[in-house]
Amino acid sequence: MVNPDHRALAATLNPDKTRLFPRLKLLTMFRLGLFQLGLGMMSVLTLGILNRVMINELAIPATLVAGAIAMHQFVAPARVWFGQLSDARPFWGYHRTGYIWVGTLLFTTCAFLAVQVMWQLNASQIQWGWSSSTYGWVGVLGLVFTCYGIFLSASSTPFAALLVDVSEEEERSKLVSIVWSMLTVGIVVGAILGSALTKGLTPDTLKFGINRLFLIIPAVVCSLAFIATIGVESVYSRYSGRSTFSHNPDAVSIGRSLRVLGASRQTGIFFTFLMIMTLSFFMQESVLEPYGAEVFSMPIDETTKLNAFWGLGTLAGMASTGFLIVPRLGKQQTTRLGCILVSVGFGLIIAAGFTRNPTILKISLGLLGGGMGVATNGAISLMLDLTAAETAGTFIGAWGLAQAMSRAVATVAGGVLLDLGRSWFHTPILAYGTVFGIQAMGMIAAISFLNQVDVVEFRERSRVAIAQILQVELSD
Repeated sequence: MVNPDHRALAATLNPDKTRLFPRLKLLTMFRLGLFQLGLGMMSVLTLGILNRVMINELAIPATLVAGAIAMHQFVAPARVWFGQLSDARPFWGYHRTGYIWVGTLLFTTCAFLAVQVMWQLNASQIQWGWSSSTYGWVGVLGLVFTCYGIFLSASSTPFAALLVDVSEEEERSKLVSIVWSMLTVGIVVGAILGSALTKGLTPDTLKFGINRLFLIIPAVVCSLAFIATIGVESVYSRYSGRSTFSHNPDAVSIGRSLRVLGASRQTGIFFTFLMIMTLSFFMQESVLEPYGAEVFSMPIDETTKLNAFWGLGTLAGMASTGFLIVPRLGKQQTTRLGCILVSVGFGLIIAAGFTRNPTILKISLGLLGGGMGVATNGAISLMLDLTAAETAGTFIGAWGLAQAMSRAVATVAGGVLLDLGRSWFHTPILAYGTVFGIQAMGMIAAISFLNQVDVVEFRERSRVAIAQILQVELSD
């Protein structure tokens, strides 16, 4: 139990705890979702279109492509640092907003630079083959995606922490439904815009069309980030009222934040669950569009639309979960249901490949997306509950680290497993089925860790750790 004196000392340290904050309005929830909408659009550009062009049109090996793109996920440890930094050091007068704006401007710029490096890589491949110069351009591409990941961390981690700051526990499942539904809307919008802007491209017009795409959409994403967050933190943020450290930034050191983070074994359990679930979710990202191209003979604009089908399914699952399923089943049971549905969805995608019917593939992707929506909403709602207000940015950074590292491994693993599947089997459907089958088994494995998650235990352990830190601070 936490000593009552510690609470009194915390209140003395932070007199703003008595301030009353307005409840988050539904319209503001949708406005916040515009930031996620932009991230969804960017994911289509990088993991969809850019990935497809390099593998299919430019004939770059899938393992090299996946490895370069995945670099933006391998820098995920930066998320913990940016989260802790936004807890401790306001930027432009705010704990979250300044980081969001600057990070967005920089990661969208990096996306355009990645395209320019891609053209140089292709030119070197044509002129010199797979020489040291060509591999050098692969390294440069990986470096650009590394910078992309760092700046993405600088914006997305403070944004997720902002969601904790501006909301109360009872409204978070609805906030998650809206904000992460908008992420899926972004994937759908990005897929539709990408399809429209790449339709009819030929080898002669490919470079112009892709360059135009990577100018227009990043500019839109920057605008959305500004509209989504302007004025929200100043009106709705409860950070100064919740955090016992907000008036003493030096108290929020990375060491003390990590002490709170590691105070409960639940942190490690949930971290492991998130990693396995995310890994199992996203291995298909680097192989889905090539799957449509090779097994179903679909052109670029059609494979780009595949993102829209699983995106619409995810949107339906996500939007309904926070309002209908979570209130009835609870966050943990909802997440478990979603994991089972995702596993079934991957089985359907494998079965669709044997029919070679694009319509069946699209239906299967829609069903897979529905399961993803249910699992994602439940997991994110649970994640926000497993976050200590005093170090919200650090916790969000840790959860982001688990997800990002898993997505990085997933991106590479998808490409590697596809190449391995091609060496094992002479039939493309069996090569791709190797990837999807392992994903289905991974979702079942994730459930075993989910069953051990206990929010009550986490909160008690975190309170004790925070009280101990406060006691040290006030005795100095």
